[in-house]
Parts: sequence; structure tokens; C-alpha cells
Amino acid sequence: MTIAVVDIAFKKIFGVEENKDLLISLVNSIVSKEDQVIDLELLNPYNPKSFKKDKLSILDIKAKNQEGKYYNIEMQLTDEADYDKRALYYWAKLYASQLGEAKAYSNLAKTIGIHILNFVSIPRVRKYHNIFQLTEKETGFHHFKDIELHTVELAKFENVSEPNELSAYLKKVKTALDAWVTFLTKHALLDRNNLPKELSDPAIKKALHTLDVMNFSRAEREEYEDHLKWLRMEDSAIRKIGQDNFKKGKAEGEAKGKAEGKAEVIKNMLRQSINKKDIASMTGLSIAEIEKIEEET
Repeated sequence: MTIAVVDIAFKKIFGVEENKDLLISLVNSIVSKEDQVIDLELLNPYNPKSFKKDKLSILDIKAKNQEGKYYNIEMQLTDEADYDKRALYYWAKLYASQLGEAKAYSNLAKTIGIHILNFVSIPRVRKYHNIFQLTEKETGFHHFKDIELHTVELAKFENVSEPNELSAYLKKVKTALDAWVTFLTKHALLDRNNLPKELSDPAIKKALHTLDVMNFSRAEREEYEDHLKWLRMEDSAIRKIGQDNFKKGKAEGEAKGKAEGKAEVIKNMLRQSINKKDIASMTGLSIAEIEKIEEET
């Protein structure tokens, strides 16, 4: 599991008026050219007096752009039950909220959900950014254009052989979104005064500065530290599950006398986006052996 920029910090960076340019940069790195943002109106800016009312694992920012399109940018830290249904519900709620008593259906504007997830939600797809729209089943014709959902699965981007080496991530940075995901997941490895060329963006530099000088109230600091502690415990639990699954799979494979038992466990761990270095540590295999098994999937 990625220990990302979490909840309170995420909203204090992207959900305040003075950092609106950072939110615009993040949104534009995710959405298509036709949905690019020049300016945003924050519909629920960060309020330190009410931050405790936010759920532990969910932080959302609602915004409206210059053309009237609506955006719901959400970070979710844990894989809660029925996440997919909840994502649709919150999209529908924001879409419907546009319609006041005196408005016609023609006033409804496109609504885009952006879900930044600290877990793997779509294991069958390897890419970390996926875009969902309503299309006709046989022809693929895109008719209902007001609904669009984006998922950004941080754990998939983090799946590199050297998780604590910044160079391993820089090799993957090809787009503006890659740069933002590197900031969200590996900000602790970054120095805003000495950013590599792959991350030399004024917005990234400002985000790092904001994170460095961020002032927490006592209550916020306690909440922030509690969340970090909880995340690290969650990360340890996931690693233990991976180790237990490997031991179980190994025992079953040996009992059945099948060499593929071990390989199948490795494939399952890869599908869960467990880091290859961690898999190597758990299994005793080399990175090369793990990559060979990965190629067979």
C-alpha cells in the first residue's frame, strides 16, 4: 500500500482558494482536452472547523469550471465495501444537485468524478488511470456524455522494483499525471529546491512548498498523525496477508506436487500490485524470476 499525501493534507493543499492553481493543474492532468479547466469555483473549500466531520478514508473536493461543468475530486485511502456503488451514488448526487426548482433538465451540465485511490480497485487492468463513460454495447457509440468517472490507482504506479529509490519512479514519469502521482506517493523523497527535470513543474514545486510549511492546529496534527499511524498499520497488515498467502499457496502446491502452485501465488500477488521487491523478499525468488512469471500472465 502506498503511504500517500493523506486526507487532511490533501484537502489543505488542493481545497483552498490560495492553491486553486494546484487543483487546476491536477484536474487538467487527468481529464481530456475538452474538459480542461481555466478557472475553478470551489464548492466545498477546506474548513478547519469541520474537518473532523469528514470520514476517515474519504476526502472530496467539489468544484465547477468556467463552462459550468462539475468536478468531484476524491481521495479514498482504503478499499471499503461497495466502493463502486458509492462512486456512482456520489456522481449522481452531484449531478442531481444542479437542478433547482426553477431549472429545466437542459441546465444539467457534464459531471466528472475523479477518484484517487490508495488501493487497487480494478485488478484486471494494469494501467493506473482508467476512464469510464456510457457507450452503446455493440457499437461503442458515446451518447450519454454527461457522465464520466476517472480512477487513479496509486498502488499500480508504485509497483517498481526499488520502492525507496526515486530514480525508479522517474523512469515512469512521462505525463503531467505521472508527475502528480509521484508527488502524491513519494513526496518524502523530493527536494523542492532540487527537483529532477521530470518533475520540474512550478505547480509541483509549489505543492511541495505548501506541504513543507503547512501549519496544522493541534487537533489537526493529532488527526493527521493518527491517520498516518493507521495507514502504516494497514500497510503492514497487507504485507502479512501477502506472506500468509504465499505460505499457504506453497504448502498447497507441495501437497499437490504441482510446480505451478508457486507461480500462481506470484501471479495473484502481482495482480494485487504488491511490489516485486516485497514479493522477492517473501518468496526467495529473484526479480528476474518474478518478471518471467509476470510475462506468462
